[in-house]
Amino acid sequence: MSFWIYILCCADSSYYTGHTDNLEQRIGEHQNGLCGGYTASRLPVELVFSQECTTREEALTAERQIKGWSRKKKEAMMRGDWTEVSRLAKGTDRDGEPFHP
Repeated sequence: MSFWIYILCCADSSYYTGHTDNLEQRIGEHQNGLCGGYTASRLPVELVFSQECTTREEALTAERQIKGWSRKKKEAMMRGDWTEVSRLAKGTDRDGEPFHP
């Protein structure tokens, strides 16, 4: 069985991160307001990122980690810019100098 980590872009341009064992079904539930909570009041939503995980624990760990990230770090990950993700994690600017996001 596969598990998924996913990020939705909501109508207010905010991001929602979740995990599931049935990506298509869960996205449909979000799009139809059936999940309640955060996304229900921010429809429509659009899937902007998903990644397959081998276990539920891996997906849950990734979800929790990503939820703690800044918007810029999430967007770098969605672009596949791992250099930028790493830079943002270290708290340095593009020249390697410390910054405060």
